[in-house]
Amino acid sequence: MSPADARLAELHRRARAVQPRTVTLRRALHRHPEIGLRLPRTQEAVLGALADLPVRVHLGREVSSVVAVLEGARSGPTVLLRGDMDALPLHEDSGVEFASTIEGAMHACGHDVHVAMLASAARLLAESRDELAGRVLFMFQPGEEGFHGARHMIDEGLLGPGGPAGMPESAFALHVSATVPSGDVHTRPGPIMAAADTLHVTVTGRGGHASAPHDAVDPVPAAAAMVGALQTMLTRRVDTHQPAVLTIARITAGTTNNVIPETAEMEGTLRTMSEPVRRMLHEEVRRVCRYTAMAHGCEAEVRIGSGYPVTSNDRQAAAKVSDLGRRLVGARRSVEMPDPIMGAEDFSYVLREVPGALAFLGACPPGIDPSEAASNHSNRVVFDEAAMATGVALYAGLALETLARA
Repeated sequence: MSPADARLAELHRRARAVQPRTVTLRRALHRHPEIGLRLPRTQEAVLGALADLPVRVHLGREVSSVVAVLEGARSGPTVLLRGDMDALPLHEDSGVEFASTIEGAMHACGHDVHVAMLASAARLLAESRDELAGRVLFMFQPGEEGFHGARHMIDEGLLGPGGPAGMPESAFALHVSATVPSGDVHTRPGPIMAAADTLHVTVTGRGGHASAPHDAVDPVPAAAAMVGALQTMLTRRVDTHQPAVLTIARITAGTTNNVIPETAEMEGTLRTMSEPVRRMLHEEVRRVCRYTAMAHGCEAEVRIGSGYPVTSNDRQAAAKVSDLGRRLVGARRSVEMPDPIMGAEDFSYVLREVPGALAFLGACPPGIDPSEAASNHSNRVVFDEAAMATGVALYAGLALETLARA
């Protein structure tokens, strides 16, 4: 075993040793989830977990973020490690003993796991300060679930020469997945998650009696025609080698069974893997909706909300994660994903500024086939806490090996 591999094995052993602390923090956060950009109780829990560590702490001004900086024994670059903190607005039905006590809020995407792993990684790295040539920036971020929390933190000065630790040289984030075998590490170079935009269309006709549609202009058939026309547009206008998904998830119209409504509304999501395709589809969606409405004698107002950009991994950073994963859990369990996924991540904002990588850490519960496990964002999702020790070692190892070579 090489010295580097021996050091990594020791790091994994220490991660298992602090597992009770990691689990305790995770379960405390899980019982009291908070949603959005202001997470006072979560912020307090993070500060408590870091209180006895030799880190400089910076709090967000407008959001409940926590940034902690650990200085190594020697000067060198900065490595950023991210853990998101917010929960989702749904009722928990997981059945775990530490289930949410907050009605309508649940840590259904594993952000409680991320926070606990990152806090324990900070502890391990603090114990290894003498080996660090540079500094580690721990980014505890609110508002990942649609609130652009990473962008808010960047706007408040997280990155750049004037930031709490200067401009990072590299950045890494882990995301647990309940449908990946526990402890496995999955990542890939290049695009790994999609850009996500929202689509809202209001179709306006002229209301009337349902028995006399010829005396009205019915917006419902126009909206229905748009759904098919948009899917046809996707297959005719987008190169088959360019991933793109357009889903109309809600159509609303009318108040009762004998009235033709004046308006119909549609909402959906548009997912793409490249900025040129994203821009082109914004124009195509507007065109298709507008002219389909005109063909039915209606008008269409189209609003497209720009969401998170494409999450794109730096090739070298992704290779570093994969290599470290292979050395931690074995070559068969640290694999390169063949394809990106169409979910979205606001770590994309960080990766637009800093070369780095996002990776998925498997946390499928024991005894369950990953293909049948309740997935992230399910009200029944359960994560295997045993995987957290691997996540702690992976977080700490990425910083330690990057700065040890600096």
